Amino acid sequence: MSINIAIDGPAGAGKSTIAKLLAKELDYVYVDTGAMYRAITLYMIEHGVDTDSEESVSAACSDISIRIAYEGGTQCVYLNGENVNGRIRTELVSRMTSKVSAIPAVRAKLLDLQRTLAESENVIMDGRDIGTNVLPHADVKIYLTASAHVRALRRFSELKEKGEECVLEDIEKDISERDHRDMNRAVAPLRQADDAVPVDTSDMDIRQVTETLKQIVLSRTEK
Repeated sequence: MSINIAIDGPAGAGKSTIAKLLAKELDYVYVDTGAMYRAITLYMIEHGVDTDSEESVSAACSDISIRIAYEGGTQCVYLNGENVNGRIRTELVSRMTSKVSAIPAVRAKLLDLQRTLAESENVIMDGRDIGTNVLPHADVKIYLTASAHVRALRRFSELKEKGEECVLEDIEKDISERDHRDMNRAVAPLRQADDAVPVDTSDMDIRQVTETLKQIVLSRTEK
């Protein structure tokens, strides 16, 4: 029987980075649900779909196929047969994903795929509603968070390393707005599951966070 680890939290909390490292150490399959939503958002942007129109986005979902494959140990996201890993990490896609992912038709399209993956493999899955909605019976649930300012600083550093122009104050404002949208959306809002372990990473480095989560997982899964 597969073991499921759910990691939830707001944008910029380090969920994907930590989940990847943790999956490698525990030999689990990492499922980046955010990448799936980013792929759908990329489709909307590149095809000029009005993301302010729930009807337009919902209609466009019927033209989208999302597939996950693991190549060389890396999760690859295929959008209509094309690997889009290199195109879903732009700042524009990041900003738009929160809006697109709040639309019920988008969430419904990916829910079955996410649950099917979890049924067949030991997975670490991260997102906004994994422990509360996608995998409500996960063996371990963790809520990873950090202050908005710290999350903005991390994102600012990432963009600078990529050579992208950005303003720290704008990033922090955008993160706060995304938090509000995610926590107040009508379908599967972001919240800490009642049985999740909260971990604040504001004053921790990557290695410390990974080790902390590893100990939490092992203490709840080892018999």
